Amino acid sequence: MQNIKFIKSAFATKHLPDDGIPEVILCGRSNVGKSSFINSIFNRKSLAKTSSTPGKTRSLNYYLVNDLFYLVDLPGFGYAKVSKKERESWQKFITDYLSQERNIALAFHFVDSRHHPTPLDVMLNDYLMELDIPVNVILSKVDKLKQSELSKSVKTAMEYFPHLSLNDNLLIYSSVKNTGRKEILSRFNSIFK
Repeated sequence: MQNIKFIKSAFATKHLPDDGIPEVILCGRSNVGKSSFINSIFNRKSLAKTSSTPGKTRSLNYYLVNDLFYLVDLPGFGYAKVSKKERESWQKFITDYLSQERNIALAFHFVDSRHHPTPLDVMLNDYLMELDIPVNVILSKVDKLKQSELSKSVKTAMEYFPHLSLNDNLLIYSSVKNTGRKEILSRFNSIFK
């Protein structure tokens, strides 16, 4: 899984690739660590642009992995400093994308391990399940927690999302320490043999 290249940024559904290649989507709140995840999982320093400013990703960013599948980075949600109109247009774009007949193999829903899932997280998770998209929740930034805090974070995630099971569809990840990297790469390998 080392061969990854940036393909395009799509700002409207008409700009999405139509080649039928399977897609793995990365979704979650703004500043939850999706770009850092892309860079660390593929050992590339600046493949995905990271920013300390939440709400930076405003497009669907497509990366082709091993010519097998697209990794699709969705805009983060819940960032208050953009206008209501802009938030609504992002939301419509993402909803339109998800409700199309796309070949979505898996959704990685990122939740910051330091915080409780928000109502928007719950809505997103429910929506993906309604669409029959397989969902794995990734608790990100786990390097910032002590072991006892991490255990509590895992327990909290399973309270919010009762269908989760640790190391099955609930994974932990640190872009700094590469915690969980091996498990996620093996997940890709098992889907795209």
